[in-house]
Amino acid sequence: MTLYHGTNEDIGVIDLTKGLRYKDFGKGFYLTPDKTTAIRMAMKKARLFGGTAMLITYELDEAALRSDLKVKVFPEKASVEWLIFVDANRDRKNEAPIHDFDIVIGPIADDGVVLQLTNYREGIYTPEQVAKLLQDRFLDQQYYFGTEQALQFLHKKNVQAV
Repeated sequence: MTLYHGTNEDIGVIDLTKGLRYKDFGKGFYLTPDKTTAIRMAMKKARLFGGTAMLITYELDEAALRSDLKVKVFPEKASVEWLIFVDANRDRKNEAPIHDFDIVIGPIADDGVVLQLTNYREGIYTPEQVAKLLQDRFLDQQYYFGTEQALQFLHKKNVQAV
């Protein structure tokens, strides 16, 4: 399976310590199967931090999904479980990681989702109400790699400026 990573510089070796802690699925390396999404991420990162917008193409050996790795796959649409998982990972009160999955696959929490997460956190909506509100939205998908074992199934194929 082809996956893409949008960034502002080429990555020689993936360094999991460089990931940011309070992302959707926690500190790790993120990719998407959608090339357009990755290009958008690359352009945003280059605009914010400098450098050149880069699209890095990887091939995922799908044996990873059938291996002894701990893999969590969320539905493509928003669900209560996904919402609570993302909220817990993004919650800055949680200093330790909230899970030990090697790979997590699921929707990207875009700006609209973050707004609804805030509404949930402030008690305006229940998780069920938020998930229902988000059901009709198309949410791009993401693949999270959180361990060196998971990265062994990821193979870099191409790097190009966008």
